[in-house]
Amino acid sequence: MKRPLYIAGGGAVTPAGLNRRQTLAAVRAGLSAYEEYLLAEPMGASQIVSRIPTHWSLRTTDWDWLVNMAARAIMDALASTSADPRTTVLILVLPEQFRNHAAFEEEDPSGFLNAIVRACGGPFHEASRTLDGGAAASIGVLHKMVEILAHPGVERVLLGGVDSLVNDKDIARLAEAGRLKGSDNSQGLVPGEAAAFVCLQSRPDSKSPCLAAIHGAGFAQEADSVLTERYSQGKALLGALQGALNGTGDGPREPDIVFVVSNGNGERYSGWEANIARSRFYRTRREMLPIAYPAMTVGEVGAAGGALALLVASDSFTAGYAPGPVAMCEVASEAGLRAAALVSDVKSG
Repeated sequence: MKRPLYIAGGGAVTPAGLNRRQTLAAVRAGLSAYEEYLLAEPMGASQIVSRIPTHWSLRTTDWDWLVNMAARAIMDALASTSADPRTTVLILVLPEQFRNHAAFEEEDPSGFLNAIVRACGGPFHEASRTLDGGAAASIGVLHKMVEILAHPGVERVLLGGVDSLVNDKDIARLAEAGRLKGSDNSQGLVPGEAAAFVCLQSRPDSKSPCLAAIHGAGFAQEADSVLTERYSQGKALLGALQGALNGTGDGPREPDIVFVVSNGNGERYSGWEANIARSRFYRTRREMLPIAYPAMTVGEVGAAGGALALLVASDSFTAGYAPGPVAMCEVASEAGLRAAALVSDVKSG
């Protein structure tokens, strides 16, 4: 990245909270939003999930539910900075295409962004668009946000995603692959759902203090993803970590990194991959490397995981519970994209 990006605010709706403040307070407190969910097939069976409590009318269809989640989180993010939607570029990450998400079985994904804009009640900047790539896409495009913010008429970028794995289609797919947490698999994932966004700007704002600075971002594609028959050796995650560190100029270096925020979801595969990559990347001796896992509170939230990791890192600085001033956000997508972002307290940055 040519210069740092600044996180000025954000928004979220998760099983742990209906806005950013509630969600981050639940993560800080180490609360769990897990609950038992009755499956349609096989009838009477149950699965542990992390589900947002809501009125049934908001879940009329899977499409409506994703729109409602995204709109609520976006409005929360806009309110956190009093941003003007007309000068704000909305970058929205959708559930990865290979999943053929239930929300898009009868509706064309190309109309999803317009549906969200209507739900928010106003137009966003014309450069707004959707992305594929899952959770890691929110991190992988950070270097492009610097260029977007340099365009005339653009004051902020609202970057994030929306997803729900709490649907019969995804649960059946994960169950068939033996990837769900249960009595017979302690190292599985818990399906969750969320929408999360960070509000980015190119420089600190004297009117509203920024939450964190992003100094670098890297990404790479993992050939041996969890969808293949081979175990990952962490090559792509290592490349993403190195990419986040390269080109940061006078920014933090590897010895300065004090803790990690990861979207690791409890699967054996993700744990092995991350441990292999970290052992190759972190060369400075440390007594310990604290790691925050938001999935312990909200489960696997798919495309929303990247922005949620940035929000947790930012909150740790502003709320004073970070073990140090510099963090690395590590984010993995199911289909293989890996991304990392070097984040610091604004004062240290």
